[in-house]
Amino acid sequence: MTAHRAGTREEWLRAREELLRREKELTRLGDDVARQRRELPWVRVEKEYVFETEEGSKTLAELFDGRSQLLIYHFMFGPSYKTGCPSCSSSADTVNGVLPHLNARDLTVVYVSRAPLEKLTAYRRRMGWSFPWVSSAGSEFNFDFDASRTDEQAREAVGQIEAAGMPPILTHLADSTGTDVASYISEGPGMSAFALEDGVVYHTYSTTARGLEFLMGYYGILDRTPNGRDEGDSPQVWLRRHDEYGRDVV
Repeated sequence: MTAHRAGTREEWLRAREELLRREKELTRLGDDVARQRRELPWVRVEKEYVFETEEGSKTLAELFDGRSQLLIYHFMFGPSYKTGCPSCSSSADTVNGVLPHLNARDLTVVYVSRAPLEKLTAYRRRMGWSFPWVSSAGSEFNFDFDASRTDEQAREAVGQIEAAGMPPILTHLADSTGTDVASYISEGPGMSAFALEDGVVYHTYSTTARGLEFLMGYYGILDRTPNGRDEGDSPQVWLRRHDEYGRDVV
C-alpha cells in the first residue's frame, strides 16, 4: 500500500465534493466525445475482403450476421504466435461476457487475427470464449486497417526500438506468445467499427493503443481503489491469461 495522508471525515467530504464536480465534468465531456465519434463521416469499403470462418469463407458484409453494425477487434495473434497476446486476451474476457447485450443492440462483434483458423479456435476453446473469431490470413484486411506490419516494417521498427532501449514489456509479451519481438510487433491491437446500409459496408471508426482501454474493464475498477493501477514504469507486465494466475509462467 502506498503512503497516503489521513484526514477527518469532514476533510474527506470536502475533497470528495470537489472530485465529484470533476467526475461530472468528465462524464459530460465523454458524452460530447461520443457524439463526435458518431458524427465522423462514413467511408465506403471498396475492397472485397474474404475471411476464413468456422462456416467457411465469408466477406466483410457477411460478418455482420444479419445486423447493421459490426465491431471488429484486431487481436494480436500472428502466424508465428504459439498463443494469443495476453493483453488482448484480458480485454477479450470483458467483451465475451457482454455479447448478448451488444447483439440485442443490433451489433455484432467479431475478432480477427492473421493466425490460421485452427490456432484461433483452439485458443478460444482454452479461454472459454464464445465470440466469432476469424482468420484474415489470405487477406490484406489487417494491413489496410493498420493492424499489421510487413516483416520488413517490423524489423525496421525493432531497430528503432533497440536504439532507444528495448522496453521490458515487449520482451515479456513476445516470450509469452512464443515468438520473437519482431514477429510480436508485426501485429498490433485495434478496434474498427463498420456499418451496413443497403448492402454497402462503411468504415465508421477505429482506435488503438490506450484508445482500447474501455475494453479492459479491470482498469476502470482498479482506478477506483486505494492503490490504483499500481503498475509503476512497466505497465501490463503483471497481466496473465485468466488461467495462468497462480502458476509459474514466462
